[in-house]
Amino acid sequence: MKKTSILLCLVMLLSLCGCGGTADKKTKEFFAMDTYMTLTAYGDNAEKALSEAQSEVERLDSLLNAEDKHSEIYRLNCEKKLTLSEETSQVLKKALDFSELTDGVFNPALHPLMKLWGFTTKDYTVPSAEEIKNTLKLCDVKNVALNGQNAVIKKDGTELDLGGIAKGYTSSRLIEILKKNGIESGLVNLGGNVQTLGKKPDGSDFTVAIESPEKDGGYLGMLKTSGKAVITSGGYERFFEKNGKTYHHIMNPETGYPAESGLASVTIVSKDGTLADALSTLLYVMGEKKAVEFWNQSSEDFDIILFTKDNKLIVSGGIADSFTSEYNIEVIKKD
Repeated sequence: MKKTSILLCLVMLLSLCGCGGTADKKTKEFFAMDTYMTLTAYGDNAEKALSEAQSEVERLDSLLNAEDKHSEIYRLNCEKKLTLSEETSQVLKKALDFSELTDGVFNPALHPLMKLWGFTTKDYTVPSAEEIKNTLKLCDVKNVALNGQNAVIKKDGTELDLGGIAKGYTSSRLIEILKKNGIESGLVNLGGNVQTLGKKPDGSDFTVAIESPEKDGGYLGMLKTSGKAVITSGGYERFFEKNGKTYHHIMNPETGYPAESGLASVTIVSKDGTLADALSTLLYVMGEKKAVEFWNQSSEDFDIILFTKDNKLIVSGGIADSFTSEYNIEVIKKD
């Protein structure tokens, strides 16, 4: 069994065990967005809610997937000028706003670089320095313009990829759909991107396992939470090995190489799944010091769990009492 599958089982077991009450529980599992997803809801309308939620995943994938020839992002990459749907334009605007906020550290225009390394096709290769230099010229977000729903890519070869934000946006949308169907308790797990709705039917918090970057199928710790997204990014998720060296998929947009920030994983806990998804990638690229500074200075409401490559575990004060681990925990608080 793959590590991801083990984690999914563990998350569901920990999240759902001990649920008292008579609430009707329904679970739906399927593969989408290149990952295994598990959706769970409690209540009389749970089955209908989950069916609508799965349809929503498929709908959003058909809009945002840069590899789907029918998606709006794929068409924009090819046609260079397109009037987007209101929803796609909103997601793209969020991505561009994050890019501006972080001076390009979060970069939704890295698709040419991902293609160069083979992460889009799984035909992996280590590019030459010259190839990377030339490709980075195509990855400038300034080559993209968005005016309302009208999007323009101004430079041939520039392409968008919203993978750093799409699953977080999707998880938040699924929570909205569960709510609209009268569901008060549920959990969505999009391949490790977890978001909870309310508490368990017995009134207790959900328990989410935070995956370990170590290749042992274990986990960093357990977080008790309700009504929050818990999203983790790490180089262990997608990688390949060449000549004894490991290359992962989280790119440093400044160098064009996989980020070597000293962090092994970053977990963001927030009510906003879109924000959590973007920040998990962003802070991973930044590294420990800059990530802590960003969290300390940010006006956004989120908590962090940072795990360094030398096994230091850093947890922000807002969730420190809800997180347990076998590692020593360094708790940080805002100035």
